[in-house]
Amino acid sequence: MVYLSKAELQKIKEKKFKRYTLSINRDIFVFCCYTGLPYGDVLELKKKHIQIGIDGKKWIYTRRMKTNTLLRIPLLEEAERILEKYKEHPRVNNSDILLPVYSNQKTNQYLREITKAVKINKQLSFHAARHTFATTVTLANGVPIETVSKLLGHTKLSTTQIYARVIDSKISNDMDKLRGKV
Repeated sequence: MVYLSKAELQKIKEKKFKRYTLSINRDIFVFCCYTGLPYGDVLELKKKHIQIGIDGKKWIYTRRMKTNTLLRIPLLEEAERILEKYKEHPRVNNSDILLPVYSNQKTNQYLREITKAVKINKQLSFHAARHTFATTVTLANGVPIETVSKLLGHTKLSTTQIYARVIDSKISNDMDKLRGKV
């Protein structure tokens, strides 16, 4: 399971690209790192899916394509910033879609270029954004696993527990390194 660390995510966010297509694909990938949406769901994300939630802030209200499970995702500041950035984009401006998403194949190709440009040695695919949301953005920041499960649209908590094991293994590895130094 490939996901980005906090530092790797930051490197990708901060990189300035000369090619606009790389910037767009980076931004959409980052958007999904902060929402947990898989490729098919972000591709179908429409203006009507952004609503005001129970807290008076913007949320995504949609259904997972894969499971038809209702999703309610509060928009974090980074995700909101990306939506705002692309609201005037020619592919978005006169349509119902929120982001100018490329094909999954093209997006994954661009992600390989992005990781090479920022010197991250990982086989990144679009699905890594979802894994990054679950591990680096939510669980590593203390969001309870039940909440993460709901945000991801999982129907069983056991599906989400895979991400928690990844976090535990990271902690274990880090502690082993520390033991070697202390």
